[in-house]
Amino acid sequence: MSTLVLALIAGAVVGLALGALGGGGSVLAVPALIYLLGFTPAAATTASLIIVTATSATALYTHATAGNVHWRTGALFAAAGIPPAMAAAALAARLPGQLLTAAFAAVAGFAALRMLKSPAPENEVRPVHAVRAAGAGAGLGAVTGFLGVGGGFLAVPALVGVLGLRMRAAIGTSLLVITVNSLAALTVRTGGAGPLDWAVVAPFTGAAILAAWDGKRLSAVIKGPALQRTFAVVLLSVAAFMLTDAIH
Repeated sequence: MSTLVLALIAGAVVGLALGALGGGGSVLAVPALIYLLGFTPAAATTASLIIVTATSATALYTHATAGNVHWRTGALFAAAGIPPAMAAAALAARLPGQLLTAAFAAVAGFAALRMLKSPAPENEVRPVHAVRAAGAGAGLGAVTGFLGVGGGFLAVPALVGVLGLRMRAAIGTSLLVITVNSLAALTVRTGGAGPLDWAVVAPFTGAAILAAWDGKRLSAVIKGPALQRTFAVVLLSVAAFMLTDAIH
């Protein structure tokens, strides 16, 4: 199978997951780039940030037109994550690929286990604890910069549990946070991983953006919990494979 076809298929899968689940799909981009498309771990995390930024910005537009984005809350949350995202991106560029792969596998496994749990309940909006909000935003920024993932699987629970947003608003607002953090990390990563293969990155990104629209329609056909559990099992398998590969 040609590299272009593999890039289109992998991008479509990532986009479908992002569109259907509102987060978590980007954690498939890095293993796809490494094991299917031959990227090094450093190049894969950089390319993933490009894919995540473009796809999240597109999805953000659709959620914003539906009124699901809390701009002020999202901006404050994202601002706390910018310095950690940039610092973590600079650190990741200096670490061996094996360590990055193992760390990514651990976070992907954590994401899968979270998805296997029941969805968070709808919360009433309540007063925000500034220190907790800043801490959650900083932690998300560090994960985004270090591993090249959007962190929607962490952002949505944080926006619901820490900031008290309703689920739909949390998903929309998380896309603002993810876009800002990914862009901040990307400014540090640019050039650090060497030249990227744009003949792979461009079609991967394009397929992800287009498939994200279909993912939203897919979520209306298949029940959310069933879709989430299926994706979690796939992600857990990918994490186990990556961890085994990193160890051996």
